[in-house]
Parts: sequence; structure tokens; C-alpha cells
Amino acid sequence: MNVYLVGGAVRDALLGLPAGDRDWVVVGETPESMAAAGFRPVGADFPVFLHPRSGEEYALARTERKTAPGYRGFVFHADAAVTLEQDLARRDFTINAIAQADDGTLIDPFGGRDDLERRVLRHVSPAFAEDPVRILRAARFLARFAHLGFSLAPETDALMRGMVRAGEVDHLVPERVWQEIQRALATKTPSAFLRVLRACGALKVLLPEVDALYGIPQRAEYHPEIDAGLHTEMVLDMAARLAPGDTLIAFMALTHDLGKALTPPADWPKHIAHEHLGLPAVEAVCARWKTPAEYRVMALHACREHLNVHRLEQLRPETVHTLLQRLDAFRRPERVAALATLCEADKRGRLGMSESAYPNAALLLRCHRAAAAVTGRDVGPGLSGPAVGDALRKKRIAAIAAAKAEI
Repeated sequence: MNVYLVGGAVRDALLGLPAGDRDWVVVGETPESMAAAGFRPVGADFPVFLHPRSGEEYALARTERKTAPGYRGFVFHADAAVTLEQDLARRDFTINAIAQADDGTLIDPFGGRDDLERRVLRHVSPAFAEDPVRILRAARFLARFAHLGFSLAPETDALMRGMVRAGEVDHLVPERVWQEIQRALATKTPSAFLRVLRACGALKVLLPEVDALYGIPQRAEYHPEIDAGLHTEMVLDMAARLAPGDTLIAFMALTHDLGKALTPPADWPKHIAHEHLGLPAVEAVCARWKTPAEYRVMALHACREHLNVHRLEQLRPETVHTLLQRLDAFRRPERVAALATLCEADKRGRLGMSESAYPNAALLLRCHRAAAAVTGRDVGPGLSGPAVGDALRKKRIAAIAAAKAEI
């Protein structure tokens, strides 16, 4: 059996990155011979098998042909005559089209090793344009490898622009788009994801609410970077720094300022009530891409509450208690920590402020801990019904006041 390690495992090894999942291609076999060797078939669209001992995926070498718009419009062909080179030719980028034989020999028909050395992301063939998901993958790979100095090949950028003009992006389904967005949000430099999509025009199609932030001015005394789109990029990267791999917090960062594109231009660079104006935009993004329920809930909280957290020292204890109730913080304490991190990323995601202290994060957590420590057992005997809840509220507000007094 001619078996080759392919794709990300080979690429990451050549980059000196930690090993992830391994993918294997089998050349010269058939579904029947794979089954006879003990492999278990799992592929619905094309022949993929699980190894009888390791459980890793082994796919028969295959080719593909475009038959309809969108990323699902392909017919796959796999048989014993398909060569390794033909299989590699259908892949997206040269750095993903490298195979490794059992003896360590690399098969690299499209110059992937050279592009790794040059830190260039380049498409393998014009067939790249047949699959709109590859635009998202290009943006995600740039986000993942930006810290290594990778850039997009000009010819690949031009091809992606043409795909957007041709309307290929319009055929993407929500589940696939959200999968790529979420994976991009888990990278070290999610801002690169936005920049790549914006450069080719896809951001305006996929996330028009985010695209609209670029060019919107902010008050220089609070935002030296001025541009609201640039600020969103900086908050995203700061969120990735403060909470590596936390896609929920990153999504909150992505959507927290959407209202700034909706404030009256006559008021710029002020953005009065943008925390409320942005709520329908957050809802639109979540509905379009069918985000998980908690992502929607926390994105709405981030949009609505981030200014409240920034001025937490000035808020009355009653107002802080109401904020915690809106978060459902006494049942979902993890939401308080997520909001505190988002607000710190928002404050430090500004030009020249990346190392600034943000005491309000600790203050929010301290107020919550103090209030949550008060339970129904602390309200005293002789109360029932609504009186219990009222007494609990008063004691929690008093605890918040005490926590704020520690400043």
C-alpha cells in the first residue's frame, strides 16, 4: 500500500510548529482493497477510511471537477489510477500540497517548500477559483501565520478579487462560513483575517457590519488610531493575547463596536449611544451565520455593556447590580470574566495603549464576587415571597458598595 502523509502535518513540521492531526493519502488502492485490509469507510462524499489501529483518516487519491456554483458543487473521482501528483494538484495552496513518503522523502510538485521559505501563501492552480471557501481559508491561514511573516501572493490576491466579483462568495452556506470565522478567531492574529477579506472585497459581502467600520473616525484623545475598523483589528489581536484561543471573547471583540458605523455622521467623531445602535447589527451577524446561542448572547452583552464597564467606578452600586443581573451573573459567573476580558482588550486595543493598566476588569470581578457571596441564607428569618428577593438585592447592593469602596 502506497501511503503518504499530506497537508498540514507536513507543512507544520517544515515550519517547526507542533504536530496536529495527520492526514494520509493512499495511492493505487480501491474501496474494496481498503476494506479487505481492515480499514473502516467513513466518507460520505468520497472514499475516506479509518485506520484499524490508529483511527487516523486515510483517503484514496482523488481528483475533483466543478459542476455547480458554491463549495458543494464538485464531483470527486477516486480510483487506483489516480496519481499522488493529481491528488496534490486539487489542493488549495502550495504549502499544503506537499507529501511525505514513509522514508521521509518529500514530494513537492508545486514548489511548496520554496513558498514556505519565502513565507508566501500561493494557490496551486486556477482551480482554486472554483471553491469560494478557499477565500476564507486564505484569510484564516494568513491570520494563523501572520506572526511568522507570511503574506499573500499577488496572483492569489488577484484571483480572490475575481472570485468575489464573479459572485462565488454569495453561494457560501452559513455553517461553513461560521466554521472558518471561528477558526480564524482562534489564531494569534485574527486581524489578518479581516484585512485579507477586506482587500479582496469579501468582507463587504460576508461581514458588511464590520466592513462599514473602516474609515469611521473616533475621538483622537480616546482612540489615537482614529479609524474604527483599525480599532476593531487591534481589539481582536489584544483579545487573542489576553485569552489565547478563546473564540467567544474574540467574537465579542469583533462585534462590540458595530454601532459606530451607525451613528449620525454629523456627530462624528463622537459616537453617542453606539452601544445601543449596534445591537441590531450584532443580531444580523449572528442570524446570518447561525452562531451558537451563547456567542449571540455574549456579543450583545459586549456591545451593550462595554461602556458601562469602562465607567464602572462612576456607576452607583444599584446600577452595577442591575448590570450583573442582565448578565445572569449569579448563575453564569463565567460571563463576568469574559466581559471583563473583552473590556480590557477594548481599552488596550488602541494605538500606544497595549501595555496600559485596566483596573476596571479586576473591579468588575470584585463586585461580582462580593455580590455573589450573599445568598438567601443571609437575608434573615421571617421573610417570604418577594420580600426575600428584595432583601437579597439590598444586601448584594451593599456588598457591591463595600467592594467599590476598596478602590
